Amino acid sequence: MTHSDFRTLDIGDTRLHARVVGDGTRPPLIVLHGGPGLDHTEFGTYLDPLADTVQLVILDQRAQGRSDRDAPTDTWTLTQMAADVSRVAAALNAPEYAVFGHSYGAFVALQHAADFPGAAAATIACCGVGSSRWLEDIPARLETFEPLALRERVRASWADEANVRTEADFARLMREQMPWHFGDPLDPRVAEYGAHTDALHPRYAPDVLRRFSVAGYGGIEVEERMGAVTQPLLVLAGRLDRTCPPQAGELVARRAPAGEVHVFEDSGHMPFVEQHGEFLDVVRAFLRRTLA
Repeated sequence: MTHSDFRTLDIGDTRLHARVVGDGTRPPLIVLHGGPGLDHTEFGTYLDPLADTVQLVILDQRAQGRSDRDAPTDTWTLTQMAADVSRVAAALNAPEYAVFGHSYGAFVALQHAADFPGAAAATIACCGVGSSRWLEDIPARLETFEPLALRERVRASWADEANVRTEADFARLMREQMPWHFGDPLDPRVAEYGAHTDALHPRYAPDVLRRFSVAGYGGIEVEERMGAVTQPLLVLAGRLDRTCPPQAGELVARRAPAGEVHVFEDSGHMPFVEQHGEFLDVVRAFLRRTLA
């Protein structure tokens, strides 16, 4: 098993918790979880093999996970969480670093690339979108979700995001919603993934989820700014993703001067689980090409 430890990173107005995996002589890959309201345990140990190429710095983002929960609520914004990425790099004393974000974390990674072009040596956006317009028809997609036996449960879990109050509520929503995020809702790995991450004792942030769920999940709007992103940008998408359709990622990659896209043909929103080997191969190859 790859060695890991836990660190607290002071970024000025708050402190962020991170699980750090691998050799500190390698450039860091700052890893951003989804949600919002999840934490570093979202990734389990699925990314750990990448420590042969980078040092993984898997964050609990602002006011989430085991990071300080007293960060002022007016800083719970997509732009602030993007700015935090550069602050984390400074706290690590890392002149060269890469960024990886999944789902909402991909929104943060793309916002960081747009707001601070060239600050990261490379950026990877996995299963995200560049504009909130791609999320507007999720209710319509829910109406056609199969199998029918799961439809109402998944639909109710989305609606309840605006009402979640406790970590137990959040955990229940995760269990109810997870089949939606796999290409095959009946994939046995849905349960395997849940058991794997539950064993790591996630700390959910219901207040953060509740705030963002009624505000368009941060209001990502960077599609028109991708032309200014100077670093290599790898967009990863799942062909069967019901939340962040692959067309959204393909558009982002086309608009970035050094953009490229890889679509996982047999994955939904969770390619690092659904096509784990291919995921590692694609990400590792990109990082080895783009980092010194």
